[in-house]
Amino acid sequence: MFLVLLTLGVLTLIVAGMTLAPLLPIAHGAVRACEFPRLQIMAVAALLAVVSLFLLPDPLAIGLLVVQGAVLLAQGYVCLRYTRLWQVQSLPFDGAGAAVFRMVAANVKMSNRRYGALIYLLADQDPDMVILVEVDAAWLAALAPIRERYPFVIEQPQDNAYGMALFSRLPLTDATVRFRLMEEVPSIRASVETPDGQRFALYVIHPEPPVPHADTLGRDGELILTAEDTKEDDLPAVVAGDLNDVAWSRSTRRFQRLSGLLDPRVGRGFFNSFDARNRFMRWPLDHLFHDARFRVADLARLPAIGSDHFPMLFALALMADEASGETPEAADADDVQEAAEVVAEAKTLDRKPIGSDWEN
Repeated sequence: MFLVLLTLGVLTLIVAGMTLAPLLPIAHGAVRACEFPRLQIMAVAALLAVVSLFLLPDPLAIGLLVVQGAVLLAQGYVCLRYTRLWQVQSLPFDGAGAAVFRMVAANVKMSNRRYGALIYLLADQDPDMVILVEVDAAWLAALAPIRERYPFVIEQPQDNAYGMALFSRLPLTDATVRFRLMEEVPSIRASVETPDGQRFALYVIHPEPPVPHADTLGRDGELILTAEDTKEDDLPAVVAGDLNDVAWSRSTRRFQRLSGLLDPRVGRGFFNSFDARNRFMRWPLDHLFHDARFRVADLARLPAIGSDHFPMLFALALMADEASGETPEAADADDVQEAAEVVAEAKTLDRKPIGSDWEN
């Protein structure tokens, strides 16, 4: 009995620690990684609670149940925002007042060579825009069959798993590839003309992933700089790509407060896009955030293409007025100060981007 209680106690402390860790303002992967598996932590805590119930009325079992219950409540409250029980942030499109355009965004995984799977998917979905990350020269050569459908192309192939490309049948202007923070981590900014003649700013980003042995300054700094860019942009903005961050993290929520952009997942679902190879360890990494002038016509996770990420489909309509369901909180003085400190520290980074050698 003692060993059972000891094991339960240790496991309960672990899930409790992983629940509390994200509250710490520490830009390090060992802390920030605890933000990812909230559903998994809930599942473990629920299992521990079931076992603890069988050990009642032992006083220690009662104490463990209290902690396990607190973990379930805390994690459940965060996760509830991404269910249909919560009010949506992004209002649905009612079919009038604007033209809908469709975007497919995919992290293809550079070492994945199932080019045909992506080509078939794009032929089936026929989106107006295609956003791809982790593309190298071989990927872009293999995608030659889709080029006739997309006259506007921005390419930045790289062999370090940070390459990206944007294919569009919607006109692009002022399109640039930028290196906002790290020399080998690109991003794209382009002005896009919608089917009904309106314009918006599209930002495609793919910052560093978090790892337990390194800081997350590269990822967090790029999110902050992108948020500031969208706030200063004259056009309504859309930010899309593999953000290597979950929708409910400290850094993503700060990004929303700084940018004022909306998350279409809120009130609709998790749409877990990673890891396509593991049913249990999945969370949403591939995102789209948008100005309040947009309405959501569709949001879906698409079939696997051989990558460790599922592609995502986003269908939007740009309206004349701003509106949202649940408005994101506004940034306060603490957000601004913390953001400035993170960016200042991130600009001192002198290392290869995390994951540069993972696909070689």
